[in-house]
Amino acid sequence: MLINAAFHTGIWTLLFFIVGMIKPKWPLFFLKNPDRFKILIISTVLFMISATLYGEGNRQAKLEQAPKSAVSQSMDPASAPVPVPAPESKPESPKI
Repeated sequence: MLINAAFHTGIWTLLFFIVGMIKPKWPLFFLKNPDRFKILIISTVLFMISATLYGEGNRQAKLEQAPKSAVSQSMDPASAPVPVPAPESKPESPKI
């Protein structure tokens, strides 16, 4: 799911960059003075978002393919060892 979103965002980023470098007024129609530097900054941010989505998608895919027993043991709080307190022993007082 996230990997597909990363590819779609990457394609839109590439399209935004190409069109923005040719005609910056088209993608930034709402600005009075659009320039190519703003296109470059926005494209860089969108590329970083795409790369993050792709990396998270790969991480989640690896977690889904991991053996269920290893994942369930690490996530199950009931299987975690619980420390047992040692019984308190009162020191004997010296006998006179």
